[in-house]
Amino acid sequence: MILLTGEYLNMRVMYESVVCKDGFTVSIQASSTAYSDPRRDNAERYASVELGFPSADDDMIAKWAEDPDHPCDTVYGWVPVEVVNLLIAKHGGAVSGTAPPGVILLPAVEK
Repeated sequence: MILLTGEYLNMRVMYESVVCKDGFTVSIQASSTAYSDPRRDNAERYASVELGFPSADDDMIAKWAEDPDHPCDTVYGWVPVEVVNLLIAKHGGAVSGTAPPGVILLPAVEK
């Protein structure tokens, strides 16, 4: 990071898309330019995040769709992290990817 007038210059972090055990993928973002709460870069914890371009339609997040007619080609704004955590669990847990603070990437369990 760059130290500028006594404060750290905030740089927006781009998180890798999450891939779940069943193959479901989704981008999970939070920043000053994303539909998240808080709407700032590098928050200690986010209460809601922006989901983008899921690989499949999922009723769990449908009400947050910006374009409900194209559920796999749209973003989902201000989705509560509790819902995102349940979405990841529903799809078998995460096998790869990264997420903003507040989202729990429940790891997939191999059997």
